Amino acid sequence: MPGWNAETAAGPLGAGTVTLVEGTSFCISSPNGDIHPAFPHGVFFQDTRILSGWSLTVNGQALEPLAAETKEPYRALFACRVARSDGYADSPLFVERLREVGAGILEQITIRNYSRDSSECLISLSVECDFADLFEVKEARIQRHWDETRQVAGDALTIRAAWKEIRKAMMVQAPGADVGQEAVTYRVSIPPHGKWTSVLSVMPLSDGVSPAALFVRRDSEELSPSDRRRREWVAKIPVLQMGNGSIERTLRHSYDDLGALRIEDPNHPDRVVVAAGAPWFMTLFGRDSLLASLMALPVDPSLALGTLQTLAERQGTRVDPMSEEEPGKILHEVRLDVSSGLALGGKSAYYGSVDATPLFVMVLGAVSRWGFAADTINALLPHADRALDWIYEYGDKDGDGFVEYERLNDRGLINQGWKDSWDGINFADGTLAEPPIALCEVQAYVYTAYLARARIAYDAGDVTLADGLADRAAKFKKRFNEAFWMPDRGYYAIALDGRKRQVDACASNMGHCLWLGLVDEDKVPLVAERLMSAEMFSGWGVRTLASDMGAYNPASYHNGSVWPHDNAIIATGLLRYGYVAEAQRISTALLEAADYSGGRLPELFCGLSRDQFTAPVPYPTACSPQAWAATTPIHLVTSLMRYDTHVSRGSLWMDPVLPKSYGDLHITNAPLASGRITIDIANSVPSVEGLPEGIVFHRGHRPWLTEAMEQSKQQRGT
Repeated sequence: MPGWNAETAAGPLGAGTVTLVEGTSFCISSPNGDIHPAFPHGVFFQDTRILSGWSLTVNGQALEPLAAETKEPYRALFACRVARSDGYADSPLFVERLREVGAGILEQITIRNYSRDSSECLISLSVECDFADLFEVKEARIQRHWDETRQVAGDALTIRAAWKEIRKAMMVQAPGADVGQEAVTYRVSIPPHGKWTSVLSVMPLSDGVSPAALFVRRDSEELSPSDRRRREWVAKIPVLQMGNGSIERTLRHSYDDLGALRIEDPNHPDRVVVAAGAPWFMTLFGRDSLLASLMALPVDPSLALGTLQTLAERQGTRVDPMSEEEPGKILHEVRLDVSSGLALGGKSAYYGSVDATPLFVMVLGAVSRWGFAADTINALLPHADRALDWIYEYGDKDGDGFVEYERLNDRGLINQGWKDSWDGINFADGTLAEPPIALCEVQAYVYTAYLARARIAYDAGDVTLADGLADRAAKFKKRFNEAFWMPDRGYYAIALDGRKRQVDACASNMGHCLWLGLVDEDKVPLVAERLMSAEMFSGWGVRTLASDMGAYNPASYHNGSVWPHDNAIIATGLLRYGYVAEAQRISTALLEAADYSGGRLPELFCGLSRDQFTAPVPYPTACSPQAWAATTPIHLVTSLMRYDTHVSRGSLWMDPVLPKSYGDLHITNAPLASGRITIDIANSVPSVEGLPEGIVFHRGHRPWLTEAMEQSKQQRGT
């Protein structure tokens, strides 16, 4: 049985699938609103499918889909018509299904009769429930069979199920309906040019109690809890206006998706983190949540803080080969329900990630600059130091100074970087790399972790610790450039394999090294040239693997596809070294790609050339919304603004290089320290209003960590 490293890809969702998401709950349905057990559809609550079949018929006829519009990430309106039984093309019966997802679903069904005659309607909703685990549904391997009982009481159907010691239950409530064991039925007569409406709900039960209050409104005009949660989110994030209306729409969509992907730590509801993505990853992921919250810092710095605090509480404390937990290690993934048992024999967290631990320290370094109270940051420092200890004692498996991975059990992830598909790390001829594997981008995260912790130490006056880490980082950079650079190829190896051979495939990973300053200056021109070559740049973005490599497949997950977040990182890296035109080209291509999916970038799309296809070719099972993709437009625009801050040092930097086609930019309510600022960029000239006391605006870029620490040494005369 596959575990966390299931080789089986997610099954096809079906054409026109609609995905709604709110917190850890989500709903996947067909374009007419029906949920079909034959597809990986359903209503999911805490990693369990509480509704596997939900099909609406009118007079025995299935609904013909006309339109499905997502009003908010958690609400959609489906428009359908009822096929005629007499053979005529146009039907007078028009069906609307307004659905909201929360802890279950709330659905309003409206049938309009556009005929001059009354219409007798038998309206039926079939109900199926398998309580399948999320992994079972995703991988089409449902094997457990629950002992099920169904009970009808008035207008409610309750389904209870048991499997071993686990108990599940759900309830369908349908006021005014004839509720049966298998279906909910209404018999109505709809007058000429009249309508009929009813509201149903499907809720999970825990100890016989439904969290129905999540949908309760005191009156029909009141906002739902999800609406109120969204309104609170919108009130705390920046408001933007951009000359380019298309890019503005994409950024607003990113804000909405990021808001919908927020989940609360159940033990600390005040800590909000970012789930990785819908539909299959609506939970806390170390790498995904850290990177997404880092990219979203200018929108809501509290997301990164909440992510750090939540991960710190779950930091590894012991060696456990089954979950791959190790002292100081940051987890890869948390699961809420029986999926963890199916994968790891009862473990709720899996730690098989090589990069989450250095990323934790790196993100803490970034968060420390955004004005949080010193005691808040100081409370996380012991966790950062334990993370560094993991790097020294467990991450570096052979003592060569680099951090490698090799799974600790045969059910763990084979590859444990962000390209974690089983075939994601390979040589130029397509041969798979053998572990232990040292990825180039992981070394960049380690390098930045050293510098970030050094910077915090400098700010706190701990010069000895700071100097030691800064020196370690400098030596690490030198060793990296010696070990990973391939002068005959003009680019960096994606990794070193278990025999310390350079894994010589040309891959996008080296762009992360640009982003974090690990690349030697003399090598940057060749790296930039290779990333922007025809083999790497598809016209929509930089491919994960060059098209002249042996493992290249433009329709694969990691071997030739285009990932928006990967490209945002590459663009930022190019900007760091002064390659403005190249960064603008990547940014513009991605933002244009978003236009083809309604302003929402997917997790990834295929790497087929723009010369061959005039629109990005979708990857069939890409997550959408997905945290990295949602934060990509934000990161692209703020990177081109060259916008950053260090509150404790009293500085805000900006030096915009936005393309002219983006137009002028006006941002209000942007968070900074304990205040809110207004930013205007007109003809690439920035201005800032409302700066908190003690903060000075500088036209230019923030000094990089290495530059800042060198300045600090010079000031001390060392």
